[in-house]
Amino acid sequence: MTPRAHAAGLAAIVGLVLADSSVVILALPDILDRFDVSIDDVTWVLTLFNLVLALAAVPAAYAARRQAPHLVCMAGIAVFAAASLACGLAGSFSMLLAARGLQAVGGAAAVCAALELLPREVGSERRAAVIWAAAGAFGAAAGPAIGGALTEAVNWQAIFLAQVPIALVALALVPRRADAPQGGAAGRPHIPANLALGLLSAALTAALFLIVLLLINGWGYTPLGAAAIVSVMPLASLIAYRMAPQGIPGRVRAASGAILVGGGLGALALIPDAAWGWLVPPQILIGAGLALAIGAITEDALAGRSPLAIHGGWTIAARHAGVCIGLLILTPIFTGDLEEQQNAAEVAGARIVLDSRLSLTDKVDLGSRLQDAISGGPVTRPPDLSGAFAGSGDPAVLGRIKAAVTDIVERAVTHAFSRSFVIAGLLALAALIPLWWGRTARL
Repeated sequence: MTPRAHAAGLAAIVGLVLADSSVVILALPDILDRFDVSIDDVTWVLTLFNLVLALAAVPAAYAARRQAPHLVCMAGIAVFAAASLACGLAGSFSMLLAARGLQAVGGAAAVCAALELLPREVGSERRAAVIWAAAGAFGAAAGPAIGGALTEAVNWQAIFLAQVPIALVALALVPRRADAPQGGAAGRPHIPANLALGLLSAALTAALFLIVLLLINGWGYTPLGAAAIVSVMPLASLIAYRMAPQGIPGRVRAASGAILVGGGLGALALIPDAAWGWLVPPQILIGAGLALAIGAITEDALAGRSPLAIHGGWTIAARHAGVCIGLLILTPIFTGDLEEQQNAAEVAGARIVLDSRLSLTDKVDLGSRLQDAISGGPVTRPPDLSGAFAGSGDPAVLGRIKAAVTDIVERAVTHAFSRSFVIAGLLALAALIPLWWGRTARL
């Protein structure tokens, strides 16, 4: 096989593994329904993969350095493929979690060994770092859209089963030339760059996770509809990556990207109502910022540091630790805000009913049904108000009340995410601090 084919296979496995860090987001409601667990439990399908990947990345990089890297890469891909099959066939929630952890272990080995193998296939360490970083960034951004399309077209198991043949094709493309094991000290990781990666990844959790929750749990979109909307982000990322002028200093690209991500997240906090069009411009900003920042910061973290695979492992650890931190910070905030907004929607809905022209008996009956619909429905879907308006009363009045209450509920759900988006935007802007530190520090 040609070096280009080998490089394509290595880039594909990097993109596949890092897409897996976000690919299940749109499937979480279906997984929750399938295994009948709490919403706090089901988030571990997402969190566990990122946590194990963060913990396993550096040890996996050392293994790729000290053993034959092509064997480590092939073993990692094989484990990842087997674990993906186990995820798709999991008969219990605990089995699914165990398989997700195993996926992350295999993925860490494959991704870090790929960075050890890429330089010889593409001719330089710098070019290898660019390809490796771009494949990972695009995979993470595209994950939710791909997962949503598969969930809607087939089921959530298809997300994992579809990864098996892709991984096996990538396995066939791994270069088979044996390299001698390498030793020696790795040197200190680039602390400012890795800290910036962690902060930016924590912020991107909101873009990859909260937007999906808003669309499905808040606005009632199907996984396919949500996938179509969130596909704006990876498309914007790909276009920005292709169109970005050459020769711009890495830290300028990184700082510009962090500002774009922060601005896009801030714009999401200002969405006035439940209309998908409001999500498009912020996603364009976030996608462009992702293309500029993640690649530039990763390249900065790897530049001049050897061995490349070990410092690449540190970037993977920083990125996915950031994802876990973002989930830990933002999940309780938006959950609390959602409960608060739900209570506010109940009060506002009751006020509309009381001010209506219905009879007192109809007002009491309708108010009781509305309260049950808003607060007593499943957490995986927005409240279904149609049943509340199936009782007696003037149809014209009921229609106006229903429209008004629906608008209130949609606005309440939308506003429940605002504070989380603001905090995520601040996390993205906070990445500018270590970027500045890295400019002035001698590491």
